Amino acid sequence: MNYRQLGDSDLQLSVITFGAWAAGGWMWGGTERKEAVDAIRASYDLGVTSIDTAPVYGQGTSEEIVGEAIKDLPRDKVQILTKYGMRWDLAKGDFGFKSQDNAGNPIDIYRYTGKESIMKECEDSLKRLGTDYIDLYQMHWPNKSTPIDESMEAVLRLIEQGKVRQAGVSNYTVEQMQQAETVVKLASNQVPFSMLNQAINDAVVPYCLEHTKGILAYSPMERGLLTGKIKPGHQFAEGDHRVNYRFFKPENIARVDAFLETLKPLADEKNASLSQLVIRWTIEQPGITAALVGARNTEQAVQNAKAIAVTLSPDELNVINQQIGQLELV
Repeated sequence: MNYRQLGDSDLQLSVITFGAWAAGGWMWGGTERKEAVDAIRASYDLGVTSIDTAPVYGQGTSEEIVGEAIKDLPRDKVQILTKYGMRWDLAKGDFGFKSQDNAGNPIDIYRYTGKESIMKECEDSLKRLGTDYIDLYQMHWPNKSTPIDESMEAVLRLIEQGKVRQAGVSNYTVEQMQQAETVVKLASNQVPFSMLNQAINDAVVPYCLEHTKGILAYSPMERGLLTGKIKPGHQFAEGDHRVNYRFFKPENIARVDAFLETLKPLADEKNASLSQLVIRWTIEQPGITAALVGARNTEQAVQNAKAIAVTLSPDELNVINQQIGQLELV
C-alpha cells in the first residue's frame, strides 16, 4: 500500500481508503454486519489503514461496524475519518430529504451544524466507534441555517479537547473553504470525483493544490457503475437509491458499459479488473490524496486493496483520458 500526507497535516492516509457508506446499508438495500466487519479487517491486512464513515450511514450502523472492526487493532495504526451535520433524530436546520432507515421506517434527514449539535454528535460517534478520538472530523454537507464560523469554532474546541485531530469538510466550494479557514485550519475537502464526474477540476483541485489541502475522492467507482458489473437491464434491490441516480438512467448504463469495454483490453494487459484500473486511475489524478472505495464483503475489499499493484504510465493515462473525453452522458 502507498500512503500520503493529508494536506500539510500530521495525518498519513492509505491512498486506497475504505469507504463505509454501503457497509452501513442505508440507501444500499441493507447490510450484513459480519460481512462488513470482515471486509474492513481484510482491507487492513492489505494496508488499507484509513476508514471513512458517518453517523447518518445506517443511522449509526456504519460507525458501529467500524468500531467492531477496529476494536482489536492498534489504534495508532488506524485513521478514523467521520463526519457531522446530518441529523435524522432532530428536526432542526435545513430539511434535506425524506428517506427510510434499514428497517424501512420513514425518516427525515436534516442538515444542521449548530455548535451544541456538533458537540453531541462527536460524543455519540466516539461511543459507536469505541475510541476516544477521531483522526479527521468533517462537515458532511454545507448548510444555510448555521454560520460556518459557529460550526468551525465547535470543531476547534473538540481539537483543543483532544477528541479530534484534524478538521475537514465535505462537499465544500472554494469560497466555503476560505470562510472555514478564518476559524480553523482545514486538512482536506471530501468531494465526489470519478471518470464520469470531474467537476472539481474547475476550481477545487487548483485551490487545494495551491494551498496544500488534501482531497478525498468519494464515489470514484460512481456507486458501482464503473465496476463493469452493472449491465443494461440491471435490477436493483428494494431500497437501493441508485435506481433514481442520474448516472443510472438506462441509456447512461449502456453508454458507460460500452466505454468500459474500450478499457478492458488495458485492464486485461495489466492482469487487473476494471475496478482496479479505475481505482488506480483515480489516485493518479492531480490533487487527489486518496480514493474512498466501498466494499460490502471480503472479496470486494481484497480486490480493491490490490488495485495498488496496478501501474499506469503517462501514455496509458492519456489514452484513458481520451476515451473518457469521448463519453457523452445524458
